[in-house]
Amino acid sequence: MSKVLEAKKAVVNEIADKMKASASMVVVDYRGLNVAQATELRKQLREAGVEFKVYKNSMARRAAEASGLEGLNEHLTGPNAIAFSTEDVIAPAKIINNFAKDNEALEIKAGVIEGVLASVEEVKALATLPSREGLLSMLLSVLQAPMRNFALVTKAVADQKEEQGA
Repeated sequence: MSKVLEAKKAVVNEIADKMKASASMVVVDYRGLNVAQATELRKQLREAGVEFKVYKNSMARRAAEASGLEGLNEHLTGPNAIAFSTEDVIAPAKIINNFAKDNEALEIKAGVIEGVLASVEEVKALATLPSREGLLSMLLSVLQAPMRNFALVTKAVADQKEEQGA
């Protein structure tokens, strides 16, 4: 086999491995972004631990088929970039959605959330969820509320008894 074909197969395998290992990924059309905007987007994604790469569509399609994500192929047309996150499911969707609000040139095309193809609406809905820390603090607040209310009631009863006794 030729060296070029071997190199292409290696790239397809690399993309397929990233697709399989990703907790979530988002496919975007980056046409119209200038260099400064693209650099800022990459910086924000990198800080969140998200990998943002541009691949040839033919190679990305082959990798999607190898990963069992054939439905993604219809979105792999034109200039695309893919954001991969192996840890945080929400991070790529949240960062890209917030960036797209300020920069209309960036368009979300599709996504994959834990191995399931997601539409643009589902990716945007995922982006509106609070972060993991936010969800944990909400849960903690819900769990603390009954104890806090019980403590307030017992204190009020104790204060009332104290007033009656005085």
